[in-house]
Amino acid sequence: MSLLLLLVLLTFSKCKKDSDVAKINSSSNAIESEISAVAASGSSRTLTVTKAAKDEGFSYKVYADLGTSSDTQSQPTASTVKIFENGVEIGPAHSLHSDIRTLGKGRFSHWSGSLYFSTSDNSDPRTNGRTYTYTIDGTSSVVKPPQVADPVVPVTPPSSSSSAIIGYASVDGKTTGGLGGNTIIATTLAQLKSATESNSPLIIKVSGKITGTGFINVKSNKTILGLSGSSMEGVSLMIYGTSNIIIQNMTIKNVVTYSNIIIKEGAHHIWVDHCDLSSDRNHGWDYYDGLLDVGKRADYISLSWNRLHDSHIPMLIGFGDQNTDDTGHLRTTVYNNYFYNVSERQPSTRFGYMHCFNNYLSNGSGYGIGVTMGATVRTDNNYFENQSVPIYTEYNAKPGYVSGANTNIYKGSGANRISTSASDWVPSYEYKSVLIPAANVPAVVSAGAGATLSI
Repeated sequence: MSLLLLLVLLTFSKCKKDSDVAKINSSSNAIESEISAVAASGSSRTLTVTKAAKDEGFSYKVYADLGTSSDTQSQPTASTVKIFENGVEIGPAHSLHSDIRTLGKGRFSHWSGSLYFSTSDNSDPRTNGRTYTYTIDGTSSVVKPPQVADPVVPVTPPSSSSSAIIGYASVDGKTTGGLGGNTIIATTLAQLKSATESNSPLIIKVSGKITGTGFINVKSNKTILGLSGSSMEGVSLMIYGTSNIIIQNMTIKNVVTYSNIIIKEGAHHIWVDHCDLSSDRNHGWDYYDGLLDVGKRADYISLSWNRLHDSHIPMLIGFGDQNTDDTGHLRTTVYNNYFYNVSERQPSTRFGYMHCFNNYLSNGSGYGIGVTMGATVRTDNNYFENQSVPIYTEYNAKPGYVSGANTNIYKGSGANRISTSASDWVPSYEYKSVLIPAANVPAVVSAGAGATLSI
């Protein structure tokens, strides 16, 4: 085994793909500990991916002998490996490593003796609960291997449908959006602006790709629904002092100067659900603002099933230590959201009352949930993975208060930095009937969050 591992190391040190030298652990003991067991099952074989190594972006690396020739610089399509996720083939094979890392969505490469791959939805294969198999003989129909007993508590995952609002957007009033108004379809920026700035109740369906700069004012009594495949780039949705607004299934990215969605100036009864919000972390901290921000006395907000990624500062609730008039406002429920490839603010809050449950915070380079300036935060069954400081109270002028910290899972994360006594606050609305066990959060939330609704 030692001789084989030495040969693998020498091979990796000389091979490139997409001008990227493969990075491996030079310790043979470390590699042996990370090799995934491969078990034959008829013409298909099972990849045990629980010890796969994180590569970069959406890419994971499995060190294993797959039993067939792999791609090389001189033979870039030599491998006959096909990969299956729960019995469904993913791909394409022979992908560039840069595409696996930045695009993912099932792309993989069997390269110089190792497998670089991404899952179909860019979730973490080590925790998403799915089975990964492969064939080497060109077979496209595989026998699904027997399921290994799952340590996760069996539950029926909650529906990610849009039928009901949970939390503060349904307290002291209702959030119905444009219910009762006409339905229109917006395919251009001008059409979308005209509809959102109308004083009439409207259900606005966004179709295709809309690009531009600046922001759109969203007036009261509006529902904005992104149709499947739609997106908006460079343009912010600003909810400024208005109320009764629902935003669902929108994909918004790369907004400069403004947050992708911003809720402020006393806006209330707002529900943002199943949106995909992103920018990038290549331009530095000051180039983009946040992805989904709430402040300036906004109130009765629910933020659910959103995918927030590729941002240094994705979610802020309470804009500054000087905004003491936010006290008694900023009541916000944050649930079933997926934060990844971010730095901090997952979210950060000041002054108000915030309830965070069933959120999946993956691979944040700074703090996860920030609680400062006397804010009170309840956490329930969140899953922190590879977070430097999962819950942090000490970084602004004064700390806030936290309850429920012991209900969360902290995997590969540092210690919480909570400098105040544990709070006993629990929100008054009912939510416990829809709680997911914390161990199930990564699989359920990574599969259901984002613009996944069939509209």
